[in-house]
Amino acid sequence: MNKPISITSFASISALGSNPNTIWSNYLLPQHFLSKKNNAWVAQLSLEDKKKIEKIRLSDNKYKNLDETVLYALLVARKAVQEAGWNGNDNFGINIGSSRGATSLFEKYHKEFLEKGISSTLSSPTTTLGNISSWIAHDLQSNGPEISHSITCSTGLHSLLNGVAWLQSGLTDKFLVGASEASLTDFTIAQMQALKVYSNEKDEIPCKAFDLEKKKNTMVLGEGAATFCLEAGAKEDAIAKIEGIGYATEILEHNTSVSTNADCFQKSMKMALGNYSPDEIDAVIMHAPGTIKGDISEVNAIKNVFCNKLPFLTTNKWKLGHTFGASGLLSLELAVLMLQHQQAIEVPFAKPQEHPKKLSKILVNAVGFGGNAVSVLVTK
Repeated sequence: MNKPISITSFASISALGSNPNTIWSNYLLPQHFLSKKNNAWVAQLSLEDKKKIEKIRLSDNKYKNLDETVLYALLVARKAVQEAGWNGNDNFGINIGSSRGATSLFEKYHKEFLEKGISSTLSSPTTTLGNISSWIAHDLQSNGPEISHSITCSTGLHSLLNGVAWLQSGLTDKFLVGASEASLTDFTIAQMQALKVYSNEKDEIPCKAFDLEKKKNTMVLGEGAATFCLEAGAKEDAIAKIEGIGYATEILEHNTSVSTNADCFQKSMKMALGNYSPDEIDAVIMHAPGTIKGDISEVNAIKNVFCNKLPFLTTNKWKLGHTFGASGLLSLELAVLMLQHQQAIEVPFAKPQEHPKKLSKILVNAVGFGGNAVSVLVTK
């Protein structure tokens, strides 16, 4: 990277809550935040946070027909921008992505079409992928570029890559990046179950992400959104800095999986490290979806990159589920919180590790179907 990028604020909503203090407190608890929906394990927003989302829906007549992916993003975008002190007069860009997009509305409108043979007037404009960023720009009254995309489960970190590229180019000096998922529909869960990756666990912890000895897949879906305010250069008020980015793809062995040693992760992590020695990295927030092959292949990649001196490894999916496109940015949030509080969050059922004495450099990983890997190096 030509110059560091400052993170000046962030906001999120997930099963862990929507307030940074609450979220950190929930990370400190040795429990998950998964629950049952129609007999399937999921990670849902709390009733309190759902009321906040409904309040946004009712706040403007134009918002009443929006998908929850947009409403989740509106909530966290407002909070992040306010915390950063930005306003509509600032020339900041927006890139909010989503893996699944307007899942609930798309399924609703398609069902209506099958039953009635006609399509609702708003079926197209409310289900297009660009719907999220354009509504956030409207809500914030911003003037910069608006970008939306879907790169499956690495969507959120690809949003960050785009933001960094714009900032490095000098075309703008501020960028709001994020991702949003509201995919806890019966059809989406059924799709994951059809892949034979979904959790049927009946014991205390349903999602065994980073348990390398598990005998079956234990992925659990979650919902949520996260946004980060990025600014070019090293700002005095920065809460963390992005000092490295990496990305890679690999030749597909299967529609849903990466290679045995996750070649894409090896490439993306090495690129993100840049001139830093692997020995300087204190922790890695893994993608670790809770599947047998997904977890093991990522650990194999980390071992190949870091050799004999592994950093502290952790993941948050056993707590808040796999939030598809938003997962990478929720992992970045965990990294920033760990840097702020100088405390590593462990996975209680994984093999015990020595906690780092200090946390100054953390690597964050995300990968999507097709081996679209991204790694981000965040520093204190």
